[in-house]
Amino acid sequence: MNKKIVLAGGTGFIGTYFAGRFAAQGYEVKIISRRPGHIAWSDLAGIKEALEGADLLLNLAGKSVDCRYHSRNKEEIRTSRTETTRLLGELLLTCGNPPPLWLNSSTATIYRHAEDRPMTEEHGEIGTGFSVDVALAWEDAFFSFSLPKTRQAALRIAIVLGKDGGVMRPFRNLAAFGLGGALGPGNQMFSWVHVEDVYRIVMYIKDHQELEGVFNCAAPHPVPNREFMHQLRRAMNKRIGLPSPNWLLEAGAFIIRTETELILKSRWVIPERLQRHGFVFRYNLIEEALQDICK
Repeated sequence: MNKKIVLAGGTGFIGTYFAGRFAAQGYEVKIISRRPGHIAWSDLAGIKEALEGADLLLNLAGKSVDCRYHSRNKEEIRTSRTETTRLLGELLLTCGNPPPLWLNSSTATIYRHAEDRPMTEEHGEIGTGFSVDVALAWEDAFFSFSLPKTRQAALRIAIVLGKDGGVMRPFRNLAAFGLGGALGPGNQMFSWVHVEDVYRIVMYIKDHQELEGVFNCAAPHPVPNREFMHQLRRAMNKRIGLPSPNWLLEAGAFIIRTETELILKSRWVIPERLQRHGFVFRYNLIEEALQDICK
């Protein structure tokens, strides 16, 4: 019997990477997406058919937060996460043979701006503001379901680094044009994780049936933004890196239609539960991750 994995929202940077890795492991990968060529979100029968007998459901669906936070985008950011999660949960309840594990994406930005201490699953403090409200609603939608045949885990994912997308493209462009210095004050913490380690976390939770609940998906050694930019310049062999003050970042964010929160919020997140249960990161240090990505 073919092994099968369902990827909801599987056409972005992370989903594309995962689809390739799953396929290489011999899995049949079913992707739910608004893009043509995949199972449409409106095709409820098709989604249920994909879920029946699957080994894993991984939900990565959600509008990109790399945009301006006006009212329309805010609503789309929220509903693209909560409504797809609720739809999947309702369909799982109708399955005769549902997947034994449902992993739902969440975000490490659920914690407060932290420059004083790291945030863990047990002792982290939830923040305030739009992004935190979305994260809370997302997790509330996920954990509102009681699924007798399906284990559930929410992945509070930090900023994902990889070769083929995500945040690395704009960061590399800054460094390439000599603007790879500290962004804003530079002391805001940068919690990150290599995309390969996110995949390995997914497979680790899949293989350890005792694991459920909330997990911080972040490398164990976050760094200040200033150090991240320094290590990026080293990996790219760029000596000069001019800093970008807050006012310049605000102006640039307005021009390219995004928000400075993505750069200026201090995310200091530690994967305490994963490490306590024995997960070993392949990329522990930012220099290791950037050397792999930039080589």
